[in-house]
Amino acid sequence: MRILLLMLLSLNLFAIDARLKIETDVEHRSKISLVDGSDNANNKFFNLLLSDFKISGHFIADGVHHRGDISSNFISTEKSKEYVLKYALSDSSGSKLNIRLFKTSNGKEIFKKSYAIPRVSKTPFLAHRAVSDINNILKYSSISWINRYVIFARYTMPKRSEIVLADYTFSYQKSIISGGLSLFPKWADAKQQSFYYTSYADEIPSLNKLNIYTGSKSKIASSEGMIVCSDVKRDGSKLLVTMAPNAQSDIYEISSWGGSKKRVTSFGDIDVNGKYANSESDIVFVSNRMGYANIFKKSLNQSTISQVVYRGRNNNSVDAHGNKVVYSSRESHSSFGQNTFNIYLTSLNSSTTRPLTTTGSNLSPHFSNDGSIVQYIKHRGQNSSIGYINLNSKQSLLFPVNGKKIQSIDW
Repeated sequence: MRILLLMLLSLNLFAIDARLKIETDVEHRSKISLVDGSDNANNKFFNLLLSDFKISGHFIADGVHHRGDISSNFISTEKSKEYVLKYALSDSSGSKLNIRLFKTSNGKEIFKKSYAIPRVSKTPFLAHRAVSDINNILKYSSISWINRYVIFARYTMPKRSEIVLADYTFSYQKSIISGGLSLFPKWADAKQQSFYYTSYADEIPSLNKLNIYTGSKSKIASSEGMIVCSDVKRDGSKLLVTMAPNAQSDIYEISSWGGSKKRVTSFGDIDVNGKYANSESDIVFVSNRMGYANIFKKSLNQSTISQVVYRGRNNNSVDAHGNKVVYSSRESHSSFGQNTFNIYLTSLNSSTTRPLTTTGSNLSPHFSNDGSIVQYIKHRGQNSSIGYINLNSKQSLLFPVNGKKIQSIDW
């Protein structure tokens, strides 16, 4: 039973109306050209900028890696674009980025800024910050999510894992817990200063909290069988936790300091992966109460449980943002080889459902903190990639994470 629960949990890890209408071009996308004024051209950094502009859904970036003088105001060769971004990257002492944004219709500079970061390894965050600032200057809806850390656990060998910090493209990665078996990381606060994770270092699994800046660690709770944090309230005061003290998993709400505990579900088999929904008054979760894994909803203060998804026979991971729900569904039944799992978008206020992926093994969907982007894991054999889908523009990106299979992820 414990192995089954771990397998199920490992799979778990818009401005859209009630009919979930996804517009392909909900607002004007600006054409922009990039001119690299660095002493040494850096194709990797150029591609990071392209990825940021693309996934924002607000820009169409020229894929040609132009070279030019950042100090010059000359942009006449780029008149076919609305904007020209001139930039210069250096790594002589840490990493530094200077940018100048021009409007081509009149040749005027409309934005200028310098960025610096002490560690060259964190250079990708300079690209993300610059594109986020340009997006804001042009008064598009915020894409601040690209500046956030991603945290994930991956297996390194049997019964061994590591927990890693990354930027959303996985160009930056830093291992923060290694050795032993530590799984299911979950951010503890909106500022991403601390995270929860499950440790199997002792005989009884424990839920721990680690501050990534100070290194301070505390044990929040422990439970026979299993204990996994699946969601945290926006104010950080309470957690949804799956525990199985009597061999059957149920969802509990506990305080962030591990004091009070409230049992939310009491089914006699498997209830896992609780997520706050509808202004955090309800939860959605995965349960096999119909004889197969499916998605259900329950109020935190009432006993009534309702079915959310009416398609598929193995809907095994879920996330929620307000009344929007995204989940993974198995669509093949191969006894040998990898099965097909696809990501679907639905609503607690409507029965309309839309597919977000169509091929491959796509698991563990997560909404961005503003609900505009869905992140998911795509498995190919023993390797994993991280995918992103912009729900408004339908822009998508896929970043390979080579060599090791990801167990769970949060951002």
